[in-house]
Amino acid sequence: VEIAMSSLTLLHGILLSIAATLVLSDESSHEYEDGESITVWVNKVGPFNNPTETYYYYKSHVPFCARAEHSGAKHDDIHFSKFDGLGSLLEGNNLVHSGIPIKFKQNQDKQTDCTMKLDRSAASRLVDAIRDKYWYQLYVDDLPVWGMVGEYLPLSEEAAHHHHSNLDEIEEHHFDYNQLTGKHITTYPHVFTHKNFSLSYNGDRVIEINLTSEHPVLIRENADEEQTISMTYSVQWVENTDIEFRNRFDRYLDFQFFEHQIHWFALWNSFMLVIFLVGMVSMVVLRALKKDYERIQQQEKDDDMDYESFTEETGWKKLHGDVFRRPQRLAVFSAIVGTGYQVYTGTLLVILLAIAGKAYDTRGTVVTSCVTTYAVTALISGYFSAQTFLSYTNREDPDWKKAMALTGLLFPSIGFVVTFCLNLLSVSYAATNAVSFGTYLVIIVIWLFSLVLLFIGTLVGRSTFVITKPPSAVNEKFVYPIPADRAWYMNPIVFCSLVGVLPFGSIFIEMYYIFNSFWNYKFYYVYGFMLLVFLILTIVTACVTIVSSYILLNAEDRRWKWISVFSGGSTALYVFAYATFYFATKTQMTGLFQTAFYFGYMFLFSLTIFFMCGTIGYVATSIFVRRIYTDKFD
Repeated sequence: VEIAMSSLTLLHGILLSIAATLVLSDESSHEYEDGESITVWVNKVGPFNNPTETYYYYKSHVPFCARAEHSGAKHDDIHFSKFDGLGSLLEGNNLVHSGIPIKFKQNQDKQTDCTMKLDRSAASRLVDAIRDKYWYQLYVDDLPVWGMVGEYLPLSEEAAHHHHSNLDEIEEHHFDYNQLTGKHITTYPHVFTHKNFSLSYNGDRVIEINLTSEHPVLIRENADEEQTISMTYSVQWVENTDIEFRNRFDRYLDFQFFEHQIHWFALWNSFMLVIFLVGMVSMVVLRALKKDYERIQQQEKDDDMDYESFTEETGWKKLHGDVFRRPQRLAVFSAIVGTGYQVYTGTLLVILLAIAGKAYDTRGTVVTSCVTTYAVTALISGYFSAQTFLSYTNREDPDWKKAMALTGLLFPSIGFVVTFCLNLLSVSYAATNAVSFGTYLVIIVIWLFSLVLLFIGTLVGRSTFVITKPPSAVNEKFVYPIPADRAWYMNPIVFCSLVGVLPFGSIFIEMYYIFNSFWNYKFYYVYGFMLLVFLILTIVTACVTIVSSYILLNAEDRRWKWISVFSGGSTALYVFAYATFYFATKTQMTGLFQTAFYFGYMFLFSLTIFFMCGTIGYVATSIFVRRIYTDKFD
């Protein structure tokens, strides 16, 4: 019964959205005639310090009044929802028609929207929302605008005229402290009762909207009688020919923050790090290899050394019979590498798509791109997982099916467990982040489609794989033991953990900008920076993993395959550690809900970094190892 009701609810929402699209066709073209209606959509409401903790506008902790009640109509007849795409739903958006009648180029004086009636319980909830700095979001012609529910203000003439424009300067007002006298001022909860819409137009298009929250009214929290508050709005239109329609979203972009000199300096610093590492690899490692090759050639001339005499050598040359041995848990290893290829390719595609089009000015664009590219790139994960598997075994090995299954399940299963737990929390809080059963069905269908592509990719990878002998044959009779008398820092766990410092250092500053855009109400738009940092991360991870693997091979440790994966993937440890530091020092998030979502999302983000950087490390090291042993036996 619950499944049927959920499906009917989703179908009902889609039908209403189609109807809304037909009625509000000009909202998609963004062209209006004089006097034509413009829809005001209410989206969500939540505490300012907890950006992920958002609630439905008419079903939140804030007892907002509805225009339908004021006009005597049914709630769903006026306040219907708008289906906004999968990505927008996963972002927690929930657009509902507000019923506020704004008409293009028509000013409106103070008009009554609805009447808020507060009993003792509703007043208490409203006071709590004001104390937690609750904000709400509206959309007008696909332009977002924000307003504050209320604020703690003193009982003064100055407070009576206090107002908020969008969310500007929310942290800069301190009415509870007199800077001149140094005395504490008693403040009381006030709710803003007037929405002043200021819109600009250029020709037949809306190019700017501002919302000012005005007329604060004192909330009588402990009063026995019901308090009635009239909620009003007004509209002013101004012509602005200086801003073109295609540039109307630029005002939401923080150019001073994202294009600060520090950002450019960090990019230059990362570039210099790349030059240093490439130089170190080419000069130090290759120089050492050159000396080894010269020594081998000299011994061949002097002693006529044969193949068996290699066993008397030291360092990486001594491991020629073990270095290409099959790694332990090959199916899991192949699944990690295949998933890493998928994540790397998908990330690169999303960045390129974001550069090609404005990904910041449409709700859910980035999330939709991530879901789509992940599903499509399953073809790549299947291909490279199969190729990696066959590199260390034969076609008759039945574990190839296990490797394929793990490739399709490894990352999605972890993501499903984390997001499912977070979704249960969202349902218990009645938050907009809660994913419905119908949305889950859509995600499952997309995942099943990706499994089909994974299967095709696996078959293509197996059929196109060319079996080649490794540069040095694997010694099937004897496994060279790993020396036990090594320094403590040569322990693989310690060593791999240290390797991730340099890759993290190359992306450290960009992480700060990404986290600020995700957790601090900013629109990230410098995807060109992200692409350069992404390429820098690739080069740095490849270089440091090659160097670390060469050091371990010289220490006669043959386990370079898994070590290269964990060496590159250890960058994720530092990313998660920085996320913890950012949470403690750069945010004011509180509560179980926001804390769980923050660390849940950061865990998945760090896991993505692990798969991506681990695969970069393995691929780079594999090329390096095959190259040095090929030259050795040549």
